[in-house]
Amino acid sequence: MRAMQNDSPPLPERETAELADRIHQWAIELGFQGITISDLHLPLAEERLRQWLADGFHGDMHYMAKHGTKRSRPAELVPDTRRVISARMAYFPVSLEDSRRVLRDPRYAYLSRYALGRDYHKVMRKRLQRLAERIRQAGSASCFRVFTDSAPVMEVALAANSGLGWQGKHTLLLSRHGGSLFFLGEIYTNLPLPVDPPVDNHCGHCHACLAACPTQAIVAPYRLDARRCISYLTIEFAGSIPLALRPLIGNRIYGCDDCQLACPWNKFAHPGIEADFAVRHGLDQITLAALFRWSEEDFQRKFQGSAILRIGYERWLRNLAVGLGNAPTSPEIIDALRRQANYPSPLIQEHVAWALARHAR
Repeated sequence: MRAMQNDSPPLPERETAELADRIHQWAIELGFQGITISDLHLPLAEERLRQWLADGFHGDMHYMAKHGTKRSRPAELVPDTRRVISARMAYFPVSLEDSRRVLRDPRYAYLSRYALGRDYHKVMRKRLQRLAERIRQAGSASCFRVFTDSAPVMEVALAANSGLGWQGKHTLLLSRHGGSLFFLGEIYTNLPLPVDPPVDNHCGHCHACLAACPTQAIVAPYRLDARRCISYLTIEFAGSIPLALRPLIGNRIYGCDDCQLACPWNKFAHPGIEADFAVRHGLDQITLAALFRWSEEDFQRKFQGSAILRIGYERWLRNLAVGLGNAPTSPEIIDALRRQANYPSPLIQEHVAWALARHAR
């Protein structure tokens, strides 16, 4: 990534403080629920990342190790960076109880609630770019780079560094006013803005997220073994899902929200108001069998503009086959599985055969 180029004289301290106040105001006007400004010092996060990689907890996500310290040292990723502006935007489109109800009924498909609407990458990136343009129009000739889960950025650590929230034991960012049900995005800038202070960690002695994890992927507070995480297995992982973990996945076919649903702080989370995150195609309450009947053309058309599209149709069928194998036996489910038993993919054939064998027992 290229360095930021800016030959303009630095703004006086009083003007940067005033600009920081205006940035907070503009962010709210653009639909963000919170915004903070961080310096670049992340020593604890860097050490945790180093140990996480050494333990092999990243699984097949080799990109996590690819960039070295660029992830934990923002100025190495984008030279001349002096501050990081972090923003959060709520997304939760349905109630917590509605989500729990779907999880309790194994006939239905559970998709992580962040993915029920439009792809957040596009929404957040455009909104952050508009914020950066506002800052430029205010008379600052400084430079900006916008990121939304699109580069080696330690977004949770940066947001916690500046008090947008604190890192919960499930490794996600938590806010007293927003829980964890929001997206994060960043603006890297060479503008020497005043930084916001961190806030206290309010998890206390609570271990609800650890206890709620279906596969016990949260092996200790702040330590997640991605190789056991359902989000990793259903989204990032392209191979055959380990046999021992398949029954534990239940009806979760794209991601997992259990640690968030169990977190007491999400009782205080406000529902997302962004229209782009509204539920599409009835995905908040749809049966596994119905989704398994979608053709590849259906998949491509209905998930156009959705984050789900990137996993591809084969991985989609694999996940559904596992969910159907965990569902109660019925003629509809047996028929759905048999229709795909000869799908031209060894990966799908293997998972469908596993599911049918479960029902045969």
